Amino acid sequence: MSILKDIHEILREYWGYTSFRPLQEEIIESITGGNDTLALLPTGGGKSICFQIPALAMDGICIVITPLIALMKDQVGQLKKRGVNAVAIYSGLSKREIDIALDNCVFGHNKFLYLSPERLLTDIFTERVRKMNVNIIAVDEAHCISQWGYDFRPSYLQVAALRILLPQVPFIALTASATEKVKKDIIEKLTLRNVKIFQKSYERKNLSYSAIYAEDKEKKMLEILKNVKGSSIVYTRSRKRTSDISGILKKNRINADFYHAGLSNEEREVKQNKWISGELRVIVATNAFGMGIDKPDVRSVIHYELPENPESYYQEAGRGGRDERKAYAVLLYQENDIRILKDKISRAYPSIDFIRRVYQALANFFKIAVGSNSLQSFDFDSSEFEKIYELPRTETYYALKRLEAEGFLQLNESFYSPSAMMMNLSGEDLYKFQIAQASLDPFIKTILRMYGGGLYNNFVTINENDISRQMQIPTTEVIRMFHHLDKLNVLNYLQRKDKPQITFLTPRHDAAKLPLDLKKIEGRKNNDVEKSEAVIAYVRQKERCRSMVLLEYFGEITDHVCGICDVCLAKKKEKEVVDSYQLYRQSIIGYLEKEGMSIEALIQKIDIKNKNRVLLAIREMLDNEEIQYSQAGSLVLKS
Repeated sequence: MSILKDIHEILREYWGYTSFRPLQEEIIESITGGNDTLALLPTGGGKSICFQIPALAMDGICIVITPLIALMKDQVGQLKKRGVNAVAIYSGLSKREIDIALDNCVFGHNKFLYLSPERLLTDIFTERVRKMNVNIIAVDEAHCISQWGYDFRPSYLQVAALRILLPQVPFIALTASATEKVKKDIIEKLTLRNVKIFQKSYERKNLSYSAIYAEDKEKKMLEILKNVKGSSIVYTRSRKRTSDISGILKKNRINADFYHAGLSNEEREVKQNKWISGELRVIVATNAFGMGIDKPDVRSVIHYELPENPESYYQEAGRGGRDERKAYAVLLYQENDIRILKDKISRAYPSIDFIRRVYQALANFFKIAVGSNSLQSFDFDSSEFEKIYELPRTETYYALKRLEAEGFLQLNESFYSPSAMMMNLSGEDLYKFQIAQASLDPFIKTILRMYGGGLYNNFVTINENDISRQMQIPTTEVIRMFHHLDKLNVLNYLQRKDKPQITFLTPRHDAAKLPLDLKKIEGRKNNDVEKSEAVIAYVRQKERCRSMVLLEYFGEITDHVCGICDVCLAKKKEKEVVDSYQLYRQSIIGYLEKEGMSIEALIQKIDIKNKNRVLLAIREMLDNEEIQYSQAGSLVLKS
């Protein structure tokens, strides 16, 4: 691929930066040199720039594989704000939307195509991708391809098929956290050739890690937020608890709000933007929050419960201190949290019979015949589903997650798609229609005036409320007219969605013969247990530097202690006490060699500011029988 533009010029023009972060430039040069590349950069290390800039520097389109719809939408939105054409294809889009998006990629209209991995082997994609001028294939969250990773996605195994379709195109695999085992798996599963590996140290020198046993977590959390000023995230695993903790903070005059995947898209966006802008000081959230959000000035990240694995903890804690200033990552726990974590791993793997039962119930719920409905998405009301088929909520949720992990379906807990439309008629045909249907003419003219000529060649996001205000008619009437014009084939109208969705990734199986790989399921369960045990060992140990323990988990061996975690600070304090004891001991001996003295007199002479430490030294010397009380009550050296 020929280089069309200087990478430093692109960085300045689109991002406004004058220099790259560590390793970014080397990674970019590897890609522009045509090399397969593996980039391991910690949270906040600027991974997306590593493929976005080389893609902009070269002719052609970059295909980006990522499993997270929210992250996909965020990056496409950010690129569009910078004036770069980008599009995303994921579960829930109509066939028409996908057709148009892929056609625009073939004809060179788009510079980036974001894709969820289950779309890779569809006929509609493989037919089009051969016609595209692809410059880079970027695999984000690459740890998802490894069954030893913390978030294995079977659909990621399809990514290697792009190597066959596009044998000359360089791959870049990116992740924030991967063990040595996972790194090897990424290289093998993606069939990376002569791969160049770039790994930034996992060490975060400005981030102080602590694991605090707290009988009263609420009190400890308030104490931390009182002592550490500035923006904060409090992570909890329960949606209900996000609201409860947020309420506690508000009662204590801390400006806070809560966030989880069950909120509407508008609610999530408003809360997120208030927190990013600083209007909200604290956001209390499930792990649905934070991915792709680059807020540099987070001063504390508090985990109210134990995370399931070290990878999740490292990524979530790493959202603190991205501005390189001091920040605190505090994990609060009780013995009960350890029991809950162990129980959670056990419950996350329901019986095979129950998994089959849930799969059959889904087929009945959506009326899907055996062999049909691959890659079809359905709005999913889990409460209604559980009620109809008399299924226990928690066990059903984990059965769905197992079916997802085995690659049979995809569960989007917070799918949101705004309304969009595209004109089918144009030119003379549209003019004739407007004359024939005079009552609809003002509506069509308003749409064209508000959303422009782009409506003729692509789906454009629209807002029915804006149209309602412009025409001074009810929003319900706007929606009715859109549906009417859609039926008349004047335009394509896709009404907004804001519901959880389920997508069937394979043709429907007979539930009794559902091809579950029992050996792999057991292997994943054991893997999850090992990871949870690593978390438990991390919080319980009080002897080794927290940063050192985390680095070691990721295969980075060092003898360098951070000096700022709770363990290092405790040892530093302990050493100060020992050193001060030796110093005070010498002073006590020196004074008592001359004459007997009272405790108060010794403290006055030695160190009144550190009275307690002097007292400790005196008591230690009394216990060791180095000094004693005289008959007059003074301290004297023991003869």
